[in-house]
Amino acid sequence: MPNAPLSSPVHLLLVDDDRLILATLASGLRDAGYQVTAAESVDDAEALLTSGLRPDMALVDMRMPGRNGLELAERLRDLDHVPFLMLSAYSDAQTVERAAGHGALGYQVKPLDVAQIRPAVEAGLQRARELDELRQTRAQLQKALDGDRDINVATGITMVQYRLSRAAAFELLRSSSRSQRRKLAELAREVIQLCDTMHGDAKT
Repeated sequence: MPNAPLSSPVHLLLVDDDRLILATLASGLRDAGYQVTAAESVDDAEALLTSGLRPDMALVDMRMPGRNGLELAERLRDLDHVPFLMLSAYSDAQTVERAAGHGALGYQVKPLDVAQIRPAVEAGLQRARELDELRQTRAQLQKALDGDRDINVATGITMVQYRLSRAAAFELLRSSSRSQRRKLAELAREVIQLCDTMHGDAKT
């Protein structure tokens, strides 16, 4: 019996301006089984992301010379949709709150070792998966609601156009979609667009 293919290791982007911390953590995380890409600044990290890097998670130092980690956090959250943990030497409530406000899935206080980081990474990845599933479910629900709304409007248009009851108009649309082997919501959108076009032409 052939061996099951091994899943690829979790890919982490590690961003810290302290070269010693960066090298130590990167080495420890690799030894723990992670794939690690290291960057010494926000600019370096952004260059990697722009070139197509898509890590499973980023670990970002909060305070760095020049552009700080919160600027990178905004890009990770809004543009690249990469989950991230913030790293900092400060553990005051205000700093933690700022990190959470930018969408961090965890907050780790330096100095750090891999034994501390690993549970936070795994918990963060699990939370990211849950959030992604939630977003997908919401998107599917919204699509279904939009489809139902289009079907209702198209049914109304068909009722007026052919002077049918609601049930008869809906059945006409449904039988048309079946005969054309198309989704009912897709046909409904076409009916609405056609009606809008006809009304637009009538006004001109």
